[in-house]
Parts: sequence; C-alpha cells; structure tokens
Amino acid sequence: MGDNGELSASIKWPKIKSKPNLSVSYLKNLDLFTVENCLTSDESKGFVKIAESLGFTHQGSRGPAYGEAFRDNHRISVNDPVLADTLWQSGLSNLFTDIKIRRKVAVGLNPNIRFYRYSAGQHFGRHIDESVDLEDGKRTYYTLLIYLSGNNNAKSKSKSSSSSKTNDSSSAEPLVGGETVFYGSRNSIVAEVAPVEGMALFHIHGDKCMLHEGRNVSKGVKYVFRSDVVFA
Repeated sequence: MGDNGELSASIKWPKIKSKPNLSVSYLKNLDLFTVENCLTSDESKGFVKIAESLGFTHQGSRGPAYGEAFRDNHRISVNDPVLADTLWQSGLSNLFTDIKIRRKVAVGLNPNIRFYRYSAGQHFGRHIDESVDLEDGKRTYYTLLIYLSGNNNAKSKSKSSSSSKTNDSSSAEPLVGGETVFYGSRNSIVAEVAPVEGMALFHIHGDKCMLHEGRNVSKGVKYVFRSDVVFA
C-alpha cells in the first residue's frame, strides 16, 4: 500500500477550477448526497493520468470468514494538505455550512488522499467506513468519493439526471458496473449510485454509516478519488 506522502510536494496535480454553484441531489437527507461536476472532465482525467504515473498497489482482504469485507482493487495513498484544501475551497465547503455534528462544524478534507482503481472483475464487498481521529480534536464524519471515470449518461436510481453528454470517444472502454450501493434495514436498498466522471458522493460515516458496497466492474476501469470531511 504505497504511501507517496513524501513525494506529494513534487506532484503536479491538475489545476482545480472554482465551482461556486454546485448542484446537490439528496438521496437520504443530509446523510447521503451526490454533487454533479465536482471536477471537470479535464480535471478527472488529469488525476487518473497522475495516479497511473505514480503506480497503484493491489489491495485485498482476508474476506468475510475473518470478519473483513471482501476487497479487490488497487490503490495509492498520498498525504497532501494543499490538494485537500484546494479541493475543499473550490466549492465543497459551501455544501457543509448547515451541517453540524456533535457541535462540530466541517473545516476541510482529510489530507490523506487515496486513489482507487477497479478493473473488470474487481469489487468491494459490503462494509462500513469508520470515523478517523486527527490532531487537535479533529474527527472525520463523512466519506468523500469522486468518480474519475464513468458514463455521463448514467443515472442513479434515486435521482434524475438531465445530462445528455455522449461518452468520450477515447480508446478507453466505457465503464459498466461499479455502482456504489447503500443498504438500510432488512437489506433494503437505499440508493444505487452509478459512477459518473467528476461526480462527488458524500455519505456520513462512523456510528451512523450505512452498510454499502462497490459493485463488480463488468467492463472498463473505475477510478475513484477518496478523502473524508473533517469536523472540529
């Protein structure tokens, strides 16, 4: 699980444009929502290119027999407070102005940035995300996923999308599968979110985290940018 934290200062990340008018779709009140066009297509592709140049490391698990969710993907971990702050200030901070948890307010993103790659046949079984304690009494309460690949025509089952963009006619095979699925009581499906390039998914984690999974990728490659929202 290579951590490129020491290299982060020399990485030339894509320049992230300011996005003051992000469109939010609430799938389960404030506990689960998506944000279209959190990254532009160029920004998303830029992150994929850089992540591939850094080199992914395979991540597996011992599986449910050992009390671990099934996991089969590749990942990179980079510690980069500047990147985390740049993305937060680009428009994401506005989404959390009215969200308070245990008298704490959102102050930024976890500088521990992770990139995940799922190729055909790979998936992440049902699991929950834990809160993480950071320095100075800070704690994470939301997971942030930004899909860096995915069909712009895809629709989440619990939301409507007016997007009519056609697939990028690059040599890359269009992504099929890889939906993020959230479960409620008695295995009921709360939401199915299909990856769309540049779309962000926020969901509460820790004590209130919903059981969720990343479904099997059938075709193409699913790339994900992962961080957490920090409260203080």
